[in-house]
Amino acid sequence: MEIVYQPYIDPEFESLIERIYPPRVCIDNDSCQDCTLVKVDSANKHGILLEMVQVLTDLDLVISKSYISSDGGWFMDVFHVTDQFGNKVADESLLLYIQQALCPNRRRGASKELQTCLRKEVRPRHVLMEHTAMEMTGTNRPGLFSEISAVLVQLDCHVTAAAAWTHNNRVACIIYMEDGLKGGPITDPQRLVHVEEQLDNVVEAHHGKGERRSVRLTAPAAGQTHTERRLHQLMYADKDYEPCSGCNGGGSGHRNSCTKIHVSIESCKEKGYSVVNVRSLDRPKLLFDTLCALTDLQYVVFHAAVSSKGAMADQEYFIRQKDGCTLDTEGERLKLTQCLIAAVERRVSHGLRLDVRTHNRMGLLADITRVFRENGLSISRAEIGTHGDTAIGSFYVTDSSGHDVNTHTIELVREEIGGSVIVVNRSPIWTPKSSRTSSTNSIRSSASSSLDEDKPRFSLGSLLWSQLEWLSGNFGSSI
Repeated sequence: MEIVYQPYIDPEFESLIERIYPPRVCIDNDSCQDCTLVKVDSANKHGILLEMVQVLTDLDLVISKSYISSDGGWFMDVFHVTDQFGNKVADESLLLYIQQALCPNRRRGASKELQTCLRKEVRPRHVLMEHTAMEMTGTNRPGLFSEISAVLVQLDCHVTAAAAWTHNNRVACIIYMEDGLKGGPITDPQRLVHVEEQLDNVVEAHHGKGERRSVRLTAPAAGQTHTERRLHQLMYADKDYEPCSGCNGGGSGHRNSCTKIHVSIESCKEKGYSVVNVRSLDRPKLLFDTLCALTDLQYVVFHAAVSSKGAMADQEYFIRQKDGCTLDTEGERLKLTQCLIAAVERRVSHGLRLDVRTHNRMGLLADITRVFRENGLSISRAEIGTHGDTAIGSFYVTDSSGHDVNTHTIELVREEIGGSVIVVNRSPIWTPKSSRTSSTNSIRSSASSSLDEDKPRFSLGSLLWSQLEWLSGNFGSSI
């Protein structure tokens, strides 16, 4: 393993630099005709890039390009963003929110007055710090989500929000709940233990002897991890990445018509970096997902260039491990390759998307998932939340074999659920200029840990270095 030595910097000194030189944020709607530029200039710290991408993706903004440089203890970045319809971000209150959220007071978030102005529909909605959270991982089997929801009703637990992902026959879900009798989080320690034991019994009943599974209840806490990042962490801990392919499909280069996930990792010895290239179908939140994998694996992104063209996205990262080491062993490269593929695949939505909007009540999630189960439907991904007295959710469903659902079954489900149930699509490929959608076609994955020297490859490196001077000299006044 090659070690790159770096000077020691005291953490207190780092925070002092951040206080003396707070981040500058410039939002530019004039330089580009088809997107808004969000420029950030800040003292660097581990995870800052993911924090900023998280702010933008929580607002359902699409990042089509990004140029990143954070060498020498300073962070500079330019994000090219649009809304989900491919338009510039024109709402002044939303632009002000972005500026406040990316500045040093991001720990406190944007002001309450601005959040009220923006309304809940555009506020970050992925962390609920006032409710008890249940985290579960295990083997994905039809009916599991339904039975968990039913037990929560029996235990007088009211579900306020939930998110579930499936990948490689594994499932991870987070359910936020409150005390159905008293309201607020569940605070009685004995009741917390009882609820966790009952939920563990349900999950155990769906698993054979020796199969991996976990159930855990957590109390509200300051600084709670972003829900979608936590789902990545849960699935990584459950080792859902292990079945992911570690080859690039027979050693051939990436063809223009290929829609597989390609990962290559090479050494840049003259600069002391490992260079990671990821090419895949483009979709919303792709950058956030890959950065979650890199950050949680303790890799530091020093430079990066991200670009999407048509239906494809290219990402190039110049990285080192947090201790300054590069990736030189085949085992390190294989694991990172598998984890990046898994991070891209987890959000890929299989099946038919159903959007549900109805009056919120105790046991609503249990009733919806029961209807799915009784009609032979399996949930591949789900997200549900509440806005006042209204519950809003999206479910991606297939039949029990993972195939498309027939129209007659969907009509029966719509009649039984009641409220507003909208069939959105049958998993088209997302493109930036198309109408808003959260699903993509199933992606077949392959990756390589190295490339032959004579093989043509995509590289954004030259583009990145040419942008750095422009990046550092174009931070004008903020909005």
